[in-house]
Amino acid sequence: MDCIFCKIVAGDVPADKLLENDHVIAFRDLNPQAPHHVLIIPRRHIATVNELSPADAALVGEMSLAAGQVARELGVADDGYRLVLNCNRNGGQTVFHIHMHLLAGRQLGWPPG
Repeated sequence: MDCIFCKIVAGDVPADKLLENDHVIAFRDLNPQAPHHVLIIPRRHIATVNELSPADAALVGEMSLAAGQVARELGVADDGYRLVLNCNRNGGQTVFHIHMHLLAGRQLGWPPG
């Protein structure tokens, strides 16, 4: 498999990790769109949100909990942050391993794009 995020999980590609546990890894995005731009990924490869099953509900919860923990550690939880899950090309997904974006550190506009 030629998935960059799987390579990060395996330790074959370095990443600026902020959190790592049995379920997820959170690391800084290499192309940040905000002062704080963190990606939260599951350790297990799931290509898109469309491939999630009811059995993955806890995993998505782990991703959300990790995002909250990272936001607190970065000191942005009280000011606010945005969480984004893109799905497929028209939804903006460029890496086909589900990932949650945490964006913070500036006023974020709406609608997002």
